[in-house]
Formats: sequence, C-alpha cells, structure tokens
Amino acid sequence: MTDARLPALGSGGQTGDMSERDVESIASVSEFVAKLRRLADALETGSSFRIQVAGERFTVPAGVELSVEHERSGGTEEVELQLRWTAADAGAPDTDDNEDPAVV
Repeated sequence: MTDARLPALGSGGQTGDMSERDVESIASVSEFVAKLRRLADALETGSSFRIQVAGERFTVPAGVELSVEHERSGGTEEVELQLRWTAADAGAPDTDDNEDPAVV
C-alpha cells in the first residue's frame, strides 16, 4: 500500500483558505508507518495531532469520524483509512511556524 492520504483525508487543510483540495501523497514504508503510529497514539489518547500532507500542515482534531473503505475496480484494489471532520471541529487555523518542521 503506497497511498499515504491521511485525511482523504485530502479535504480541509487549515491555512486560512478553505478552498477545496484533493491530493495524494506517496510515502515510503517507514514514513507511512510513522504517520500511522502517530495517528494510532493520538486516537487512543483522544488527542488532536498535526500532520503535513503534500506541503500543507494542519491539525486533525480529537473525536474525528473514522472509516475504512475498500474499493475494487478492474484488477486493482484499494483500502483507504479516512478521518473526517468539519472546519468548525478543527478550531482556529494553524499559524505556528516555530514548530518542528519534521511534523508527519
């Protein structure tokens, strides 16, 4: 699995501009696993977490709606792990540029 979309996630970065967005970011196995571990830790503790996808950094709030999707078309299969929330759930836009640039 090489699809590293963690919010198709693709909708709703928090940069002040809430224009539509649908991106896919390809990740190495180690990058993908690191994101999944951070996600799992945040979900287990009921915490929000910050993630960067295709150059846009945003906060995923605690209490998001979770779903797992399976798609099959032709000879291709796909599994998507999705987190969904509204802009109101996320609170204020992220503006702290002094945070660790290695946010995943």
